[in-house]
Amino acid sequence: MADYDEVDFFTDASLLEDPYPYFEHLRAKCPIAPTGTYGVLAVTGWDEASEIYRDVDTFSSCNSVIGPFAEFPVALEGDDVSATIDEFRDQLPMNEHMVTMDPPMHTNERALLMRLLTPRRLKENEAFMWGLADRQLDEFLANGRCEFIREYAQPFAMFAVADVLGVPEEDHGEFRRFFGMSQPPGMVNQGDVKDDAPLNKLDSLDEWFATYIEDRRANPRKDVLTDLALGTYPDGSVPPVVNVVRSATFLFAAGQETTAKLLATCLQHLCEHPEVQDELRAERELIPEFVEEALRLESPVKADFRLTRRTTNVSGVEIAAGTPVMLLNGAANRDPRRFECPEEFRIRRPNSREHVAFGRGHHSCPGGPLARVEARVSLERILDRTRDLRLSEEHHGPPGDRHFDYEPTWILRGLTKLHIEFTPVEAAS
Repeated sequence: MADYDEVDFFTDASLLEDPYPYFEHLRAKCPIAPTGTYGVLAVTGWDEASEIYRDVDTFSSCNSVIGPFAEFPVALEGDDVSATIDEFRDQLPMNEHMVTMDPPMHTNERALLMRLLTPRRLKENEAFMWGLADRQLDEFLANGRCEFIREYAQPFAMFAVADVLGVPEEDHGEFRRFFGMSQPPGMVNQGDVKDDAPLNKLDSLDEWFATYIEDRRANPRKDVLTDLALGTYPDGSVPPVVNVVRSATFLFAAGQETTAKLLATCLQHLCEHPEVQDELRAERELIPEFVEEALRLESPVKADFRLTRRTTNVSGVEIAAGTPVMLLNGAANRDPRRFECPEEFRIRRPNSREHVAFGRGHHSCPGGPLARVEARVSLERILDRTRDLRLSEEHHGPPGDRHFDYEPTWILRGLTKLHIEFTPVEAAS
């Protein structure tokens, strides 16, 4: 048995396949427990995570992506380090993106993005998804097998976000090639964990979107990119082009990465539980609840971070100013104080939507509604057009001896490959 007291969450590859015993080890100590590495406090409790997510005055998001590796040019000393954080936050990796911002800066940027993610726009995007799902399935359905992530989940999620942002269809192929070369952030056991090179993949994407936004401001059209380009802050002021671009590119990058992992989790469960396939085909209204339970049980975001601005107390635990706090979404979603038999997959779980897979409060994921629709539409069409979904024993082994590879990152949780087999519905009939 692993000595979890000696484990370094940020470099130990042994935690990649199954981090949940480590999470339970931390939970057994306290819902907010020290990890022994980099001064990090790990939050495994649902109540505690929710409280910290909502307290934006005490917990800064400046280290949301970089975690405990947020380095300041001066020491974070005293019972209130807010001034130091605010003065030097622009020196931290990813500081220019909304995910690391605090109010009021975050408030302005989120409002700009939410002008785009309106119910009307999302409804139009859903109409696009139905055709997109069939086009992706048509690429491999006749083969009776596929590597689901590469052949369906990633391109579907990428094209869906591209459409909601209004990327011209003639550029979709270039975007697919671009993201085929990208790596997720927070790589484990890959040399210096402070290296933020994978994060900078967004720089090239920023340049791409800047061309769109500048063109639409100079030559407005009746399209989504023009709506985005001409959007204003709540006070009516016009945001700099770079701010509009960064909101769009982060949604684009983060949305396609996490949704692809959600889709893979859903298909993995369906393949391992044939009776659930039949249940969902018979009762399509259960598909949204199935998606919520998949999000709860295997949260695509493994760890989120906050930096403590001032010394505070959460659930009886004192947290000193300057402490990096690691919110373990996957652990909070398995908190037995909140979810009965939390390790079981229950489609009819009455409170599955209380999960924190999309965060909480000001930083709840703006793309959450989009991800839910992507998963629902995908499952509908996959269940319509296939029978006997199953895992490839050649690639994943026989029942009772399965093996899967997971992303080597401490930020995200998800499969790297999912080889499935199936009977096309035409052949089945």
